[in-house]
This record gives sequence, C-alpha cells and structure tokens, in this order.
Amino acid sequence: MVGMSRMGANSLGGELDASLGHCRAGSEAEPCAESGSMKIVYASGLSANDSSLYRLWALERLGHRVAPLNAYEYVPRNALLRKVAFRLAAGPWVERLNRDLLRLVERERPDLVWTDKLLGMQPKTLAKLREMGVATVSYMIDNPFGARQDPGWRLYMKNIPYYDLHVVQRDANIADYRARGARDTIKIQTAYEPTIHFPPAAGWSDAQRNREVSFVGTPYDDRAETLAWLAGQGFAVTISGNGRQWKRALGAGDFSRLYREGELYGQQYREAIWRSKINLSFLTWANGDEFVHKSFEIAGCGGFLLAERSEGHRQRFIEDEEAVFFTGRADLAAKIARYLPDEAARERIAAAGCARARRDGYYNDCQVGSIVERMREIVARMNAARGARSGPHSGLGAQ
Repeated sequence: MVGMSRMGANSLGGELDASLGHCRAGSEAEPCAESGSMKIVYASGLSANDSSLYRLWALERLGHRVAPLNAYEYVPRNALLRKVAFRLAAGPWVERLNRDLLRLVERERPDLVWTDKLLGMQPKTLAKLREMGVATVSYMIDNPFGARQDPGWRLYMKNIPYYDLHVVQRDANIADYRARGARDTIKIQTAYEPTIHFPPAAGWSDAQRNREVSFVGTPYDDRAETLAWLAGQGFAVTISGNGRQWKRALGAGDFSRLYREGELYGQQYREAIWRSKINLSFLTWANGDEFVHKSFEIAGCGGFLLAERSEGHRQRFIEDEEAVFFTGRADLAAKIARYLPDEAARERIAAAGCARARRDGYYNDCQVGSIVERMREIVARMNAARGARSGPHSGLGAQ
C-alpha cells in the first residue's frame, strides 16, 4: 500500500486563479465549494503521469481526507506475468489488492471508497463494503463497451451491479451500464489539472513556438496515416508520444521525419503545448468518444486548439471563437492553412478557449466536486436506511 498524497502537487506560484472557483450550472456559474469534508479511500494506479492522481489532488483541494491505495504496487514485476494478469484480472495480485483494500477500509473507516479504473476489484469485496456501510464509486475514463475491445474487463463487468455509482464519459454508456444492472450512473466530462495545465506568462508568442502542427498522444484509429498525409501536403508536423507505438504505426521513414521529443508528461507536456502554433486533438472513434481529455488540457494551457468536430466539442467550445474544429483530412488541411500564418487569430481563439475552460469548470475540482455531491446523496440514503433498520449506530461511514 502507498500513502501517495499530492506527490508535490505543485502550485502556480500562488493561489489558483479566482475563476477556478466556479462551475457551470445551466447558463450560470456556481461555486465549487464543498459543504463538508468526507473521508475517502482512493484506489487506483497512481503515478506522476496518471490523471487518476490529478483527481486525487482535486479531492484534497476540495477539503476531503484521502487515504490512497496504489494499484501499481500489486502488478507483477515480470513482463509476461504482468500481461497475463492484466488480461485475466486474476491471480495472487488481485487477491492481495482486495485483501489490503478491505484492511485499509477497516483502519480508516471512510465514508466512501473511490476506485479509478481499478480492474482488479472483486465483486465479493464490493459486497463486503456494502455490508460495512461504505459507499462505493467507480470512475471510468475508458469505454468497456467500445469497439476497441481492450483486454482486462473480465472482473470489471461483473462488478457493475455492485457499485453504488458509476462515473462515465459518454451518453451511450449510461444505457450500457443500466443494461448491466448499474445502481446509478453520472456522466462527467474529462478535465484538465489546473496545477499542471495553465497558460504561459504574458508575452508568449510565435517567437517561442518551435512546433508548427503538433500532436502529443497515441496512434489510435488512422491518426498516423492522417499526420503523415499532412506532412506530405507540406505542413511541418511534429509528433510526440510512445516511440515504439508510433514507429510501428508510421513506418521507419515517416517516424524519422515526424517524431520528436519522446513521451511528454507534466511540465514537458504543458510546454510542448505552449511551443505549438497549432495543437491537434483527435477523437478516439473506436472508443466512442464525444470529446477528449486533450482538448480541455490544451485549452487549460492557453494553446490554440484544432480538434476533431463532434457534438461534444461543439457543446463545450464556440466554434471559430474558442476553438477550431475539422471534419476529415481536407477540412483539417484547410484549417491549418488558414490559421498557421495568422498568429493574431490563434492568440485570440486560444485566450477565449482558456477563459471558457476556466469559467465553465473544465478542470478537475469542478468535475470531481459534482461526483462528490452525488455521492453525498447516496451516503445519506445508505445511512438513513441503515438507521431505519438498526436504530442509532456509529459504524463505518459515520465517523
């Protein structure tokens, strides 16, 4: 087990901008302030490169007491065993993780257990937590029902009826989860982390931007072919991400021409956005995406966002005012040709997109806060039902 709290959660050299204290509620903004502290056991893979850690930070910033369990400490060290364990979600590591989670709950006596893409959770553990009076929430950024058919979902699918709340990213997943017996679901968009993703200092300009058309990410769908095609149209394309994946997707020639700087996280990722004239953001169609994490991170960093057009993106940014969208390669090339030489337009749109992301709460504190408010209702109902059955008590979840 690990007590990984904050990991030096960073700051902006001072308090977060005051505009980060408001969320969207219809057409109005409401405070993100919490009405009281909760105690939360937070179980996930936690490292400096995982957005799950950012959500843990947000819970702490909102005033909650968080006891973490790092799932990475339960993964086999042997590469072959690790691959088998991941695909099957079975083995001694799963048993040990579930045993230690229950021990942590018994020690900490939390209001709720929050799991973040924890594929090794067992149904019997969730049933035991319910018996103990502890509420449970599963945050899932990926799509277990998507066409991509990633491995590792065996246990997770069995767990769906046992969680008190599922947090999902897609409208279609609401029906998917309900069909599998989910007790409750809430749709929350992905978000940027304000201590990591923030704009450069005033005066930043194209003089500091050495990436013309930039993409940082993975080669899902036909991204490699599209980026190579753009380069063939004469655009200066720069790709960063997992080198092995991109070399396989691009081929040796295009990889040598287009790939730079390796995998980028944290400060390096933020600065790559700052150094890019145009930041590309693709939907993962095989995952059924309506919007993507990267779009909010680019906006949070004050970067010029050129994203694949979708209803989800259009609902969150005014097209050609707060972000620019494209459909298909010809439209993508036309938008690049339009905006690449126009620094003033890019600066204006990037600033408006950043302001929108802050004003409407496209950052972790507001998105995580919405989940906690739903969980408060669930905890209150569980406590009331338990009280009606057994009278006054002072068990788990009531500390």
